[in-house]
Amino acid sequence: MKQVISKGIGALINFIGLFSPKLAAKLAIKLFSSPRRKRFKELERDFLGTAFTEDISYDGLEIMTYRWLGKKQTVLLAHGWESNSFRWRELIDKLVALDYNVIAMDAPAHGRSTGKTFNAILYSECMNIVVKKFKVNIIIGHSVGGMAATFFQHKYKLPSVEKLVLLGAPSNFVGVFDRYSKMMSYTKRVSKAVDNLVFERFNQLPDYFNAARFSEDISVEGLLIHDKYDAVIPYSDAEDFKSFYKNAKLITTEGFGHGLKSETVDNHIIAFMNN
Repeated sequence: MKQVISKGIGALINFIGLFSPKLAAKLAIKLFSSPRRKRFKELERDFLGTAFTEDISYDGLEIMTYRWLGKKQTVLLAHGWESNSFRWRELIDKLVALDYNVIAMDAPAHGRSTGKTFNAILYSECMNIVVKKFKVNIIIGHSVGGMAATFFQHKYKLPSVEKLVLLGAPSNFVGVFDRYSKMMSYTKRVSKAVDNLVFERFNQLPDYFNAARFSEDISVEGLLIHDKYDAVIPYSDAEDFKSFYKNAKLITTEGFGHGLKSETVDNHIIAFMNN
């Protein structure tokens, strides 16, 4: 049913593109950048209620942060698309037990952060404010959270950051949008208009925003974890990262999917942090 709805919306945007490619591009990007905000469940509220919470302001947005205090290094956890800080519950419990100082952030338009639109560039700028405020030493990003972490570190290279963990991270924007375009069955006319609109807004074409290439000048130690059968972000994206991110180790899993929620993955992360 979801596929049928997607194709129907795509057909409507394609039709609009026959008369106004720019309007069609605006609609396509708005749809692509508008996550569904999920209502918190009682279990999620109870767990996140154990943290110290603080809103961090950035460009008219209020970014919610959660803190579990510890005496070791400060770790920032950045979730992915249509998720929130609760996704880290099992890892947070382990890190708190090991006395790490843990920070989790809700991305713009996610969780308890404000905003209606989202993209990895905006996420990276919000991340910069949070890293500066809490003097973060280690960043762990899942999916687009990993892409945003790469954008952030490439641009700012803050001296406090010592290690970077990317879990199932997309290596480039073009691949992400191509998969979205195929799902929606957009025409080449609409896709070209999207490229033009991205250039108009960011002064760069989409292929510029390549996290793997950006990682080439990242010197901090990195850990890449990606499932071989990830159905959301293909394993080739991890190989792309590995070819550029010279100071990173790639760990390949099987059977954990895109979410990578498992004891095994958590143990790999903790071993890397403790090393």
